[in-house]
Amino acid sequence: MTPLELLSGDLADLVARAGPAVVGVELRRGQGSGVVLSPDGYVLTNAHVVAGRGPPRVRLSGARTLPAERIGADERTDLAVLRVDAQGLTALPLSERRLRTGELVLAIGNPLGFERSVTVGVVSALHRTLPVPRGGALDGLIQTDASINPGNSGGPLLDASGRLVGINTAMLPWARGIGFAVPAHTAAWVAAVLLRDGEVRRPFLGIAARGEDLEPAVARLAGHDRGLRVLEVVAGSPAEAGGLRRDDLLVVAAGAPVRTLDDLQRAMVLGDRSGDAGRLAVELVRGERREVCSLHPRLERAAA
Repeated sequence: MTPLELLSGDLADLVARAGPAVVGVELRRGQGSGVVLSPDGYVLTNAHVVAGRGPPRVRLSGARTLPAERIGADERTDLAVLRVDAQGLTALPLSERRLRTGELVLAIGNPLGFERSVTVGVVSALHRTLPVPRGGALDGLIQTDASINPGNSGGPLLDASGRLVGINTAMLPWARGIGFAVPAHTAAWVAAVLLRDGEVRRPFLGIAARGEDLEPAVARLAGHDRGLRVLEVVAGSPAEAGGLRRDDLLVVAAGAPVRTLDDLQRAMVLGDRSGDAGRLAVELVRGERREVCSLHPRLERAAA
């Protein structure tokens, strides 16, 4: 067999394994895609797919369509969890692995009503921020040139091993070859909180920050090649009280690496603070030194 034949066969096998976990999500005036998270009927999709009026319906593999219950949604990440009354479904677990630019990826979904369509591309870029029409922005997105069209929203983005590495969320209607997906490591913690609480309540820290790639010398001090730069500290905020300063570089929170705003939010929502109720330990690079701060975020409607 030629290398091309081997690749073609591997991709076909991958799609055959993953395809049954891809579902259609329908509302009165629109449709999208979703992916089965567990055999007992929990489905992950986009929040904007199920934001319309009326009960959603999920079209399973084999053309079976069932009414779905909204478990919860999070507009900040454009994710939602549904549940259908079904057992024994084929599921795809969310992967925590971090992608690299240039990796081969596959998108599966129902673009323009064509069920379980497959497109192939590469990871074009990581950590993208995309403004959305309803206000705000989606942060930390995967950019891919795998074709994503209306109806793909909520479907899976798979790596070359068939792991679920992203949830397709958006495309630019005026551009070609530019699509976006929410990373699976983001979707994993958001879905867990939605299943538990039905919503994601983000504690207020009081900073403006952005992720940035680090120079080699700073990366060695930080322990990884990307960190979160503090651009502003709000007066009277938990960040100010904890000693954070403008230009600090956050690199660890609750014992986990911080590369993006999402990593910090995940630490604030899920971080282990059992030793001191409400306490969040962060490590930062300040100048040429690595330091530790103790923060106490407040549970409010404001974002970090």
